[in-house]
Amino acid sequence: MDKVYSIDDLDVRLLKLLAAEPRIGVLECSRRLGVARGTAQARLDRLVERGVLRGFGPELDPVALGYGVMAFITLEIRQRRGHQPVAEHLAGIPEVLEAHTITGSGDMMCRIVARSNADLQRVIDEIVSVDGIVRASTIIALEEQIHYRVLPLVRA
Repeated sequence: MDKVYSIDDLDVRLLKLLAAEPRIGVLECSRRLGVARGTAQARLDRLVERGVLRGFGPELDPVALGYGVMAFITLEIRQRRGHQPVAEHLAGIPEVLEAHTITGSGDMMCRIVARSNADLQRVIDEIVSVDGIVRASTIIALEEQIHYRVLPLVRA
């Protein structure tokens, strides 16, 4: 099992600040949090080292990039070969945003995007072209109601 680390109030305040203003520098973080620059940097380094903070990259919107269709596809995997060959195949498809092994009627679930419904068919065809996939079931997302978020967990 992965090690779970506790975070204190300063960590929470630092994470909230970085979430609200991702381009803020360490010096400005320390000023706003009322701590020394070294303290802010050490906390930031510790959060990265522990895997709490996974990156500082920009958050991109697929719709703004021309991918207006989002869907979720559940895959049934041929068990004798395992999940890894399918995961490697999926990693080579740019429209696959994420993939997770799951429990239930399927074995893997992916969030995918496409430029149109016709393009979605192309993406699905590319996904199922690998030998390890037995069956696929797709659900098209109509509208995002709650954007992916983790900050409420930090606040809790």
